[in-house]
Amino acid sequence: MSLDLFQFSENNSRTGGAITGPLAYRMRPQTLDQFVGHELVLGEGKPLRHWIVSDRLPSLILWGPPGCGKTTLAQIIARQTHSDFESLSAVLSGAKEIKEVILRAKELRRMGQRRMILFIDEIHRFNQSQQDLLLPSIEDGTLTLIGATTGNPAFELNPALLSRVRVIRLERLTSLDIQKTIRSALKDPDCGLGGFLSLSEESIRWLADTAEGDARRALTALEAVALFVGHQGVSADLGLDQVQLALESTCAPSGEDHYSIISAWIKSMRGNDPHAGLYYLARMLISGEDPLFIARRLVVFASEDIGNADPRALQIALSVKEAVEFVGMPEARISLAHGVTYLATAPKSKASYLGITAAMEEVERTGALPIPFHLKKGEEVNRSHLPDALAGKRFYCPQNKID
Repeated sequence: MSLDLFQFSENNSRTGGAITGPLAYRMRPQTLDQFVGHELVLGEGKPLRHWIVSDRLPSLILWGPPGCGKTTLAQIIARQTHSDFESLSAVLSGAKEIKEVILRAKELRRMGQRRMILFIDEIHRFNQSQQDLLLPSIEDGTLTLIGATTGNPAFELNPALLSRVRVIRLERLTSLDIQKTIRSALKDPDCGLGGFLSLSEESIRWLADTAEGDARRALTALEAVALFVGHQGVSADLGLDQVQLALESTCAPSGEDHYSIISAWIKSMRGNDPHAGLYYLARMLISGEDPLFIARRLVVFASEDIGNADPRALQIALSVKEAVEFVGMPEARISLAHGVTYLATAPKSKASYLGITAAMEEVERTGALPIPFHLKKGEEVNRSHLPDALAGKRFYCPQNKID
């Protein structure tokens, strides 16, 4: 089968030309309604949404982890408030660039044109004198500042600047948020993959879970899978093993690929190899992986791969997560190692995971079947508790080995 990843999109674009750029760039939301997640700050009736819709935006600092949508939200705000949008990176810019933007903002104001929104990425990288350059223009309304930072503004920004802005905390995107983004990218005919690729629900959940709240990371991984499929000519309907293989095949020579290391780590624990489990744990910690992300994956592994073969596994994993939150790094590495070695050497059974998967597929297929009458009455009788149409159906099949 000959597959061309981008053939379907040659004549589609938001602006009438061919779509270019990485998938994560092409799939950036263009409106508030397309923006996924952050209901706590952007939901109906919330102040931020009101400021945007009414075009009365104050200067803001968007504080949140990488990939949560800070830059995208700033661009949506500029578009929906009909403002002139300028962007600077505090890593690449200095006092000269700040002064040039302020002069342009003053000229726009003098000519009675649209006001300027200045977006500064990683604003915490500016030193005090650079931050101070912004103060008069924010104070008199020459420009509206939107700064983005991953660090706590109370520690990273000058008090004088903080007193002139509103701080908006953007939380990490949930797995469900990222699953929604992945499904949209798979189907979108203009900016996404347009049906070129089909992933199992298990694969979508895995990509979302391991993206650790970073939509950009998830879409970059999805694009890598799509490119692998296109180059290899393999089936475009992929299960989890094929998705993991695709990502392992496209990892950098250094081997420091997020998904590849996680995949190797999980497979090591599944294979009852505590030595490899500890090695890949060390790789993740040294590369800067979030210890809480590792702990959460241990909790998932305890139920998905061990289950009732050793019910203590989930208790251990939850205790490790609690220890990581309570103790913090670097000591938490010991608790993580404790969890990895226990789970790697524990007996394995996927029966609970396979059971709920089969049960959910059954509900999707047959819908809401009538509940047996004797259950509604509360009678205890020696009869099937399942709906009549499913009498004798088995979902939970215990076993003490990896399926």
